[in-house]
Amino acid sequence: MPTANANGIQIFFELGETDGPPLVLVHGSWESHADWEPVIPALSETFQVLTYDRRGHSQSERPAGGDSIHDDVADLAALIDTLGLSPAWVVRNSFGASIALRLALDRPGLLRGLVVHEPPLLALLADDPAAAPMLKEVQARVDAVLERIESGDHEGAARQFIETIAIGPGAWAEVPPENRRTLIENAPTFLDESRDPDQFTFELQRAGAFSKPVLLTTGGQSPPMFPPVIARIAEALPDTETHRLIVSREMV
Repeated sequence: MPTANANGIQIFFELGETDGPPLVLVHGSWESHADWEPVIPALSETFQVLTYDRRGHSQSERPAGGDSIHDDVADLAALIDTLGLSPAWVVRNSFGASIALRLALDRPGLLRGLVVHEPPLLALLADDPAAAPMLKEVQARVDAVLERIESGDHEGAARQFIETIAIGPGAWAEVPPENRRTLIENAPTFLDESRDPDQFTFELQRAGAFSKPVLLTTGGQSPPMFPPVIARIAEALPDTETHRLIVSREMV
């Protein structure tokens, strides 16, 4: 099992052998490096692809004392340094996207550019009265999931997250058994992430110093909180494109 000591903990990773630009794929909450398996063959035709399990997820170390987004950023920076992949393209979604954007502020020299899908940086909407009801509803749904994790009902928490936050009613039945096991196993780390007061924040005033290309994307059927978050980030970054991804039922 390939692991690297990154930022003081053991991180599981898989690194392709293609002689191309490094491309780092970073998963979101609850998930693992395996989330990227469907796209790796195509990407490996051009890039040297790195996937890894973030701290507290699947095959990586689960350090005691909680987890913060600052730890995840430092882990990623150390992993890129340790494996000699700088500068790399970094592609991320969800909480992983939040980590990528923070890495751009803290260690821009490690990056060639970013592809970022729907970072849940909800603090960027805190000054928007129109967003208040939506943010309150999201927080209520998250709190309900956290209560289940704290009670020890990790399977129920994973199901509730998928059906009330991530996808929608009935979606748990469509999740393959192996993916269900991953979600249940990684539930405790979501609790740690949710206790981090900085998980939803991003320093827009620093973003203007990152001059490398950034692609920001949202989904056509995603929750309405993401487009305004993406719009604020796009305004702050100097070299940015935004795209809305539409997937028809025939493509699924």
